[in-house]
Amino acid sequence: MEFEAVIGLEIHVELNCRTKMFCDCPNRPGDDPNANTCPICLWFPGAVPRFSQEALEKASLLCLGLGATLQPRSAFDQKVYYYPDLPKGYQLSQAHLPLSRGGGIEIVGEDGRPRMLRIHHIHMEEDVAKLVHEMEGRTPISLVDFNRAGAPLVEIVTEPDFRTPYDAMEFVKALRTQVRYVGSSECSMENGSMRVDANISVRPRGTSQMNTKVEVKNMNSVRHVGDAIAHEISRQSAAVQAGEAVTLHTRLWDPDKKVTVPMRGKFEGPCVPDPAVPAIELSPEWIETLRSRLPEMPAARAERFVSQHGLTGEEASFLSSDPELAVFFEAVTGEGIAPRTAMHWLTTQLLPAVRERRQELSASPVTPARFASLLKMLSRDEINANAAREVLGHLFDTGESPEAVVQARGFRQVSDPGALDALIDKVLDRNPAAVADFRGGQGKALGFLIGQVMQASGGKANPKILRELLAGKLGAKP
Repeated sequence: MEFEAVIGLEIHVELNCRTKMFCDCPNRPGDDPNANTCPICLWFPGAVPRFSQEALEKASLLCLGLGATLQPRSAFDQKVYYYPDLPKGYQLSQAHLPLSRGGGIEIVGEDGRPRMLRIHHIHMEEDVAKLVHEMEGRTPISLVDFNRAGAPLVEIVTEPDFRTPYDAMEFVKALRTQVRYVGSSECSMENGSMRVDANISVRPRGTSQMNTKVEVKNMNSVRHVGDAIAHEISRQSAAVQAGEAVTLHTRLWDPDKKVTVPMRGKFEGPCVPDPAVPAIELSPEWIETLRSRLPEMPAARAERFVSQHGLTGEEASFLSSDPELAVFFEAVTGEGIAPRTAMHWLTTQLLPAVRERRQELSASPVTPARFASLLKMLSRDEINANAAREVLGHLFDTGESPEAVVQARGFRQVSDPGALDALIDKVLDRNPAAVADFRGGQGKALGFLIGQVMQASGGKANPKILRELLAGKLGAKP
């Protein structure tokens, strides 16, 4: 029997607000343990939560950026369950009246066709504390760090529209890009500001039945999302084929063993309206004012890059995949650099150099202005491509301008025909066999001779002029 998967995602995104959702404590979970706490986020009896306007705005912008419809009225509930990271016994979440409904993200499927993957709803909630397990010593213990307690989150709950690991991975990547564009979160899976859970079930292909699902947690990279879903589809399919029942429960992804392992039984505690946090009512005017703050989104920007800058669809999509990359590209073209030149040098030279140094493009010492100055020198034939790559490396280590680096380190290109003529004559005198080979019809000998002149010039010869002069001396077309 052939099976197909039915997959839905639940994605938690930590909002990059200055404070927590219901108090004024700094929203910095990575600080020293329990440094950012107060009676509200420690859940002392009698402490009254105060809802953050910044959290509402950032959450609402995120919803609008994903094409969701903000609801005129939303409210918080007490999601009741008992766990050491939640000592008050409930979490403030929007179980019944979420912030938004609908929305979705279009991806390109494995068959090359566009597919819309729908969002069911997006709701706000507070994060819980963090458990730290100390396993060394005679008695293992677990400690609680409340820095994360009360951090502002949104949870994006999708429809069960996904059928393959590829669908899920592409959705997560596109979602991360969209949210970064609106500026509501960094969406770093590695740092925990974006966490993905997947609900997976299998059914006979061609049927519409909904079978028992299994939730998989603890996936902290896009690759892990794909690997975990693929393993779970295989595991459940084998179980059904063997006549075993699939039970409702939660599993964890073990990236080392590349398997999912049981975590706990799945349960749903009661959710009751919270009396301490007033309902949120959004006016149409407020929503439209917020909508006007949305930036140009990735798909629209990619289309503009194609029409305005003459890039291919693939090039435009890549440059638009990261807001910092897109802004950098446009800043460089704004300095007068041809779009294709900017795209080529940015993607093949600058980005690899930035990643090699483990830096962020926006924080790199190679600013758009410095990068553009380097490319201008290249376009004016003041330096050649090899020298430009050398100068780029030096720009990471010095605050000097590209012009100063070229002057101080002797990278300037030799374009004077007289100086090149002298070098060419020396090379031809030293390599009579190569000259004879070329004149005998072996065209590759010209490349050898060009290389010899380049070596004699210390890599500074202007390749275009060099080829023309050398070809002329050999009586060939350049």
